[in-house]
Amino acid sequence: MTQLYLISPPDVTGDFPERLTRALDVGAGLVAAFQFRVKGFDQHEAAKLAAPLQAICAEHDVAFIVNDSVALAKRIKADGVHLGQGDGSPKQAREELGREAQIGVTCHASRHLAMEAGEAGADYVAFGAFFPSTTKDKGDAERPEPELLEWWSRLFEIPCVAIGGITPDNCAPLVKAGADFLAVSAAVWNGDEAQAVRNFATAIKRASGPDQ
Repeated sequence: MTQLYLISPPDVTGDFPERLTRALDVGAGLVAAFQFRVKGFDQHEAAKLAAPLQAICAEHDVAFIVNDSVALAKRIKADGVHLGQGDGSPKQAREELGREAQIGVTCHASRHLAMEAGEAGADYVAFGAFFPSTTKDKGDAERPEPELLEWWSRLFEIPCVAIGGITPDNCAPLVKAGADFLAVSAAVWNGDEAQAVRNFATAIKRASGPDQ
């Protein structure tokens, strides 16, 4: 069944560790990974912010993935790193982080980029944005269709992540198309995080059909 891949909001200070705990408490078995995505901090500051969140994820058996920075992922011994198209190759990240690291790559709406990422050793590929996103400015990038997920899951064993503006109300076509993970941020953190995770669980189960 499709699982959730939570992406942090820009601000992970204050009561965010408690909010993350609540989301993971109700998301047992549903939330597979959490991506630490903060901007504007040096590596030392980012590592301090990451520490309590990384511990919470470990307690809940949720993978802790660092966005963009292989150096930070290596420093804090994260479970993996997510690479944008300008953040280096999966092969280089593997050399730095080791065989066990989970390495994902943003592929936008490109089949070619996804196949390249797979050939370079990525553990998952991320397609999107499928819907308008308030979390990250995608500019005028081409918006993929759910058929891209169908194509990928039919031909390749590497998991695919759908990202961009995904909510419990619009996720059904992505689940039905074969998304292994839904990457979500604002839909969870802009309100009651526990209820949002419950809503995603209900929507995913409904879209997955009676046999799931």
